[in-house]
Amino acid sequence: MGIKGLTKLLADNAPKAMKEQKFESYFGRKIAVDASMSIYQFLLWVFGSWGFLQPLFLDVQVNWQSQPTDCAKEEHIVVGRTGVETLTNEAGEVTSHLQGMFNRTIRLLEAGIKPVYVFDGKPPDLKKQELAKRYSKREDATKELTEAVEEGDKDAIEKFSKRTVKVTRQHNDDCKKLLRLMGVPVVEAPSEAEAECAALCTNDKVYAVASEDMDSLTFGAPRFLRHLMDPSSKKIPVMEFDVAKVLEELELTMDQFIDLCILCGCDYCDSIKGIGGQTALKLIRQHGSIENILENLNKDRYQIPEDWPYQEARRLFKEPNVTLDIPELKWTAPDEEGLISFLVKDNGFNEDRVTKAIEKIKSAKNKSSQGRLESFFKPVVSTSAPLKRKETSEKTTKAAANKKTKAGGKKK
Repeated sequence: MGIKGLTKLLADNAPKAMKEQKFESYFGRKIAVDASMSIYQFLLWVFGSWGFLQPLFLDVQVNWQSQPTDCAKEEHIVVGRTGVETLTNEAGEVTSHLQGMFNRTIRLLEAGIKPVYVFDGKPPDLKKQELAKRYSKREDATKELTEAVEEGDKDAIEKFSKRTVKVTRQHNDDCKKLLRLMGVPVVEAPSEAEAECAALCTNDKVYAVASEDMDSLTFGAPRFLRHLMDPSSKKIPVMEFDVAKVLEELELTMDQFIDLCILCGCDYCDSIKGIGGQTALKLIRQHGSIENILENLNKDRYQIPEDWPYQEARRLFKEPNVTLDIPELKWTAPDEEGLISFLVKDNGFNEDRVTKAIEKIKSAKNKSSQGRLESFFKPVVSTSAPLKRKETSEKTTKAAANKKTKAGGKKK
């Protein structure tokens, strides 16, 4: 979920902290990517939009009840019984996440971007309640999906199919293996990936954090990018957020911004019913902290959650479980044999297309090693002693006299 309504709140109250950027403008930049969020996008994107993956891999199967059967021979389509559209290999194992990750990472590398994928570790205890809610919603969606399939309601099938999507440990393990074979660094966070990404950025190990969850800003990421990993990002520009400008525009300290995000609604605790983003901002500006807000809040108008753990949520944002004790980030040459074995033999990808994709990776690695343009224009430090002011003045006067003599002829 991230922070509820934060994007709109910033657009309305801190527009100078946001700027649209071209995908290609991050050439040479190291970017920490929230891996689980990206995998979720790839699993979700395939619903109704699998064509963006098709150019790389034609030996895939698509389970989609509503797909016309006359296309089956050409595209190797298998009709699924649940109505859920997924990309699978011949064994029926889902490959949507692999195809999305492979395709998108190649595009990043071709643009000269150096991605670092960060994977979630153990979630904080405070987040278990939110995870339980998500599980319950998926259970409800699964029941609704079954009914929709029985009734043949295509719109409802698509709606509830999306709500059943979940990133599993197997999805994560598959993508870790793929990325390492591609020569792309992988970081396994001790806890929240967003917090680890923010720590990497704060400590100058990467330029920015890429995710769709806005809580990367709440964890203090200096620069945060949305839509960099969006499968439709050819049409949608990358949105870059600067946390320092966010605080400046909102006229808040970082502690106050964290309290604002908790009031808006986060993954760690419920929010106060009746308080949205604008009201939360007004209250924080007026009272300075959640404690002061609670002392002055109209309890008859606003319902405060019982045993509200906002202080623990605040602590998790301010002091998250992260580590910087990681190996040096390196982007190496792809393991060609390993990729072919994993993608072609194990997951049924088209060998010719995978081979061509590997050549793209190799070419992209050479391109990204050139570095950004500004790195070639660093200030030059002179090793010679500077001229004294008097000497400089005399030289300037003499040069001016010589120039005048040449312009007017020889001096008599």
